[in-house]
Amino acid sequence: MKRIMVLNLIIIFFIFFAAGCGYKKNDPQASNTPESTGQNPHSERLYTFSWQYGENSQLKPRGGTTKGAPVLLDNSENSVWLSIYEPGISKFEQDRRAILAMAGDYRVTFDFIETVPLRGGYKPQNPYQSWATEFVKVIEDSGAFISLQHILVMYVENVQGAIEGPFVAKHWRHDWKYEDNTVLEYIGNNTWRVKTIPSEVSKGKWSQAVYQVDDSPRYEAIGEWIHDGNYSSWTTAGTWRPLPRREFSVRDDYNVLVSGNRHIINENGWVHEQDNIKLVVDESGTPIRENPYLVKEAGLNRYERITDTDFSAGIDYWTNTAEFWEDVRDAWSQLFSQNEIIKLNSKYENKKLYQYLFQYADNLDKGVYDSEEGSKFATSTINNFVIEANDKPDISTY
Repeated sequence: MKRIMVLNLIIIFFIFFAAGCGYKKNDPQASNTPESTGQNPHSERLYTFSWQYGENSQLKPRGGTTKGAPVLLDNSENSVWLSIYEPGISKFEQDRRAILAMAGDYRVTFDFIETVPLRGGYKPQNPYQSWATEFVKVIEDSGAFISLQHILVMYVENVQGAIEGPFVAKHWRHDWKYEDNTVLEYIGNNTWRVKTIPSEVSKGKWSQAVYQVDDSPRYEAIGEWIHDGNYSSWTTAGTWRPLPRREFSVRDDYNVLVSGNRHIINENGWVHEQDNIKLVVDESGTPIRENPYLVKEAGLNRYERITDTDFSAGIDYWTNTAEFWEDVRDAWSQLFSQNEIIKLNSKYENKKLYQYLFQYADNLDKGVYDSEEGSKFATSTINNFVIEANDKPDISTY
């Protein structure tokens, strides 16, 4: 099945941002033409700003090397975005509609560049660029809680120029909760703890909890939505998170990313801005004494609405596996309800957690799922990765 192939293709070069790949030429997914994306007229992959070295600079963007099928941007009226500014609705309802506006079909581009060295002698690393096509689905909406699941559905052009796909994979998830009184705080070395948020801090604000492809935690932060005229954004202070997968596959000189996040909703879709600092902590999770910070980094992830892309394979995948993934989420929730601190190993018997869970999901027969069996599998598999709080994880980045 083509879903199985994704473990060798999508997971390798995109979900885990398998860096170290060279930039490529003539990438239609990287072009910014306002209509159907076609051949990039430029001879090299573009980036807006960088370190202004000479023509022989090696700081070319790295990232995914695949060439995607052309897509058609959706320039129709965005009624969901317009609904945010409906006269007479409450601030709470404006916030909800802004969050719900992130659902839809998208072409996504990912851009990261190191901007300010903070350690003497540090040399900026290559910028990073990648792309995807995916849809974002509302999987729960209970008013003050909204859960959004991303599903990758990608079509790529092979060396003969033929389009292959669709390649489908469950991607990341983000849960939004109004006036949340606890968050999962990352404290370094594959360790998360439950942190209480005073009511005066969370009042009128939303938490965003971000989860990996296997529904393990990544980071969570509290922020406030601002709606002013036709501008809607949600912003957080700097929050610790594990190294992004685009980084730990190619480097080990830091182990925590401190990131301030901003989500901006616009008529074309939405944008995730990141203001990052790369930090080194010791085994206790304390920043090292001398020069703990390496460099600042700017990140810009654009989600542009598209139309006429066939996402049916991803819809079918989610229909077939949604109950299993709900049991996976429940297993994680139970784990955190019983433990104030969770520490994880990155592998069990030389396999990543996502490999176990993806394989189980891919083996489900259409329309047939035993929740009791699936729940037991999810719980036991996740527990294989949990270690004691005083133990040392196999690596310091998950």
